[in-house]
Amino acid sequence: MKLYIGIDLGTSAVKLLLVNKAGQILNTVTEEYPLEFPEPGWSQQNPEDWRRAVLEGIPKLLRGFDGSKVAGIGCGGQMHGLVVLDANDQVIRPAILWNDGRTAKQVDYLNNVIGKERLSALTANIAFAGFTAPKILWMKENEPENFARLAKIMLPKDYINYILTGVHSCDYSDASGMLLLDVKHKRWSSEMLDICGVSETQMPGLYESYEVVGTVLPEIAKVLGIPESVKVVAGAGDNAAAAVGTGTVGEGGCNISLGTSGTIFISSDKFGVDPNNALHAFAHADGGWHLMGCMLSAASCNKWLCDEILKTQDYAAEQAPITVDKLGNNHVFFLPYLMGERSPINDTNARGTFIGMTMDTTRADLIQAVLEGVAFAIRDSFEVAKSLGISIPSTKICGGGSKSPLWRTIFANVLGIPLKMVKTEQGPGYGGAMLAMVGCGQYGSVQAASDALVEVASTIEPDEALTALYEARYQQFREIYPACKTLFSKIQ
Repeated sequence: MKLYIGIDLGTSAVKLLLVNKAGQILNTVTEEYPLEFPEPGWSQQNPEDWRRAVLEGIPKLLRGFDGSKVAGIGCGGQMHGLVVLDANDQVIRPAILWNDGRTAKQVDYLNNVIGKERLSALTANIAFAGFTAPKILWMKENEPENFARLAKIMLPKDYINYILTGVHSCDYSDASGMLLLDVKHKRWSSEMLDICGVSETQMPGLYESYEVVGTVLPEIAKVLGIPESVKVVAGAGDNAAAAVGTGTVGEGGCNISLGTSGTIFISSDKFGVDPNNALHAFAHADGGWHLMGCMLSAASCNKWLCDEILKTQDYAAEQAPITVDKLGNNHVFFLPYLMGERSPINDTNARGTFIGMTMDTTRADLIQAVLEGVAFAIRDSFEVAKSLGISIPSTKICGGGSKSPLWRTIFANVLGIPLKMVKTEQGPGYGGAMLAMVGCGQYGSVQAASDALVEVASTIEPDEALTALYEARYQQFREIYPACKTLFSKIQ
């Protein structure tokens, strides 16, 4: 039986999945690597750590299995990160990551000098601090010697595909988040490349996510213990890959990903742009398009509070005192803007904020406020999508945070729609494996793979009374950021 490897190249670790053609996950391996924060609000990583983690992780993944049966590899990866290679394909500097906030000046230049209207016409999006184009401009201005050496611009998962195949590739879904792609016409925007001072020869080749970019290099195949004939598909940005892994493909699908970052992902057969550019308009891994709202700190907010402040990693124990009767009745609010925020407020100065604390505020109240604050922030993007006339009758949910039954209940009632957990929760990695199956001809399309492999395991229905309580709380939450906005810019 053929085997497929799915790679989820995350911010804190790479998760590797071994999947058979029936969609069963046979084994998983996680390899962690460090993050660097050289300045407040900066975030970067060494691509060598990704390479090592993948090349050491795959042999572990295959222990006890026949590596000769591996047919394909597909990667879903953290988006927007700037990976720069020189003429010898050596990494020039650490990758500047999606949650890096150093590019405020460049974002301001793009949005206000080039102009949001022009950017939207060229790329279907406006500039955000995490996007790749502002990082290129930052590097050009602040590291001219490194910029002069630049021969190839890549995204994180594309660097892994390069290590595997020797091919410089990028898929349309991931390229959409660079602010360099003409999303509607699925080609590099020559005008945006000119604005950033780079040429098309410095960009990778473009592919649909399920298209094969190459086979595994002989020396790499030997290290991994797999055949040289193994096909590597272009893969997808982590959110598009997670959407494939949860069956969020075709018209009208919705998925919430609750990982380090948080996203709401709405798939469509048709290209469309939010007129205010509060949501991203990107290509999808199924060959279509999607709208996406992205918050920079989601499950990482809970991790921060527990790990750094409360000094515990027993998340379930911290949530245990939050009984159903407490939901919708918390007097504490939390703005989950620990790394600034992207959708829909686009404010690098925004910061995490507790408000409403009193002498009787408990540890559990703070935990609850964080869980609710993340759900409220996702609803901000949900409301933008609804304002465009998009009907979202239900949503899937995936990511590490979705493993919390309490958090799922909060989300279902904050959004007021049924929340579905799929049987296989390994979103981006599973989506990567599914894309590999399509590339290897196991399925004729991403939709066909989704129909065959994705099953709903459970559904949480919203409670009418609790939804009403959360509606009132959400309207209060919406007033906090506007009241704090000018203060945030002053305290930086």
